[in-house]
Amino acid sequence: MIEIKSLNSIEPMLDHMAFFSHDYPFISPLFFYGLEVSGSVGEKTGWIPFYLAAFENNELKGFIPLFIKSHSYGEYVFDWAWADAFERHGLRYYPKLLSAIPFTPISGPRILASDEEVKKILLKSLEKILIDNNLSSGHFLFLNDEDKSIFEDSSWMVRQGVQFRWENRGYENFNHFLSHLSYSKRKKIRQDRKKINEFNIKIEKKYFESINKSDINFFYQCYCQTYREHNSRPYLTRQFFDFLFEHFNEKLFMAIAKLNGENIAASLSIIGLDRLYGRYWGALKHIPSLHFELCYYQGQEFCIEKKLKYFEGGAQGEHKLSRGFEPINTYSSHFITQNKFKEAIMQFLNEERNYMDIYSENLHLRSPFKKSI
Repeated sequence: MIEIKSLNSIEPMLDHMAFFSHDYPFISPLFFYGLEVSGSVGEKTGWIPFYLAAFENNELKGFIPLFIKSHSYGEYVFDWAWADAFERHGLRYYPKLLSAIPFTPISGPRILASDEEVKKILLKSLEKILIDNNLSSGHFLFLNDEDKSIFEDSSWMVRQGVQFRWENRGYENFNHFLSHLSYSKRKKIRQDRKKINEFNIKIEKKYFESINKSDINFFYQCYCQTYREHNSRPYLTRQFFDFLFEHFNEKLFMAIAKLNGENIAASLSIIGLDRLYGRYWGALKHIPSLHFELCYYQGQEFCIEKKLKYFEGGAQGEHKLSRGFEPINTYSSHFITQNKFKEAIMQFLNEERNYMDIYSENLHLRSPFKKSI
């Protein structure tokens, strides 16, 4: 018989690492553990762990990464208007329950299970928790296609979005990739890189054991500086990046920009089985086109060199289109316990989906590649 347990820490799951052997690095209990022990998630940040686990005879059969949220920051799927509507009608929207990888807008598995039936049991258990505790809603963000199909067959509503992803079509080198682009896009990228050369900026690529603690120290300076420039505070703590360095070193790729031998900017990405996940960046000095160089072109070159299939560009950014990235659909799913609001939100999602279909079609018409590609 399946038993469902809620956990306020990921630590018990560290004893079940074999269950989590997956191509998607962010679903590892070790990744969540790093977020917890570094203080990046917890009561102070409004991301309170509430993981759901399914056991049968003390053997782990299923898992959902779940958080109690007192706000909607760091999610990249915006529901502020929904929260506002609840509050205007004298109802509480927060706390809500959220299944997501904190501060990581990248599609992947959200319900891990030994079989389809366990996934359905976990989902029904979550619905019961929402209703029994009079919570406003539950949300699953950035679903992969496999999990999306489960929600389409349930009482959860599916929401569509758009991101941009670069695909390595067997390119021999960066110039080979450029040769597949339209003239205007090829020219734009060459202009970007020419600006970097004119400033006499050198780029150092580092990955695996070549990354050292001083690189992480410098990166975090850049990361914080970028948040300060936007009058914001960084989501992730210094201790989290130290944790990545200590436990995920073999999955890290850094590109460091140097001006006259001095480090001025850096990007940090995560390496998956067949793709690179572009995640974090920052700069101490503003140099035109430096963001494109560190966050796009260096990642594309790395994928070509290491024969990785995809480079995930993260949330938003139509400007990625002119750098060789292409639009892909993203999906989230939502359960609203208040029937009155459920009907209104469902109508909103239907209208939004029509708009997103048109938007996505227009993006595809603006493909950066030659018409013959």
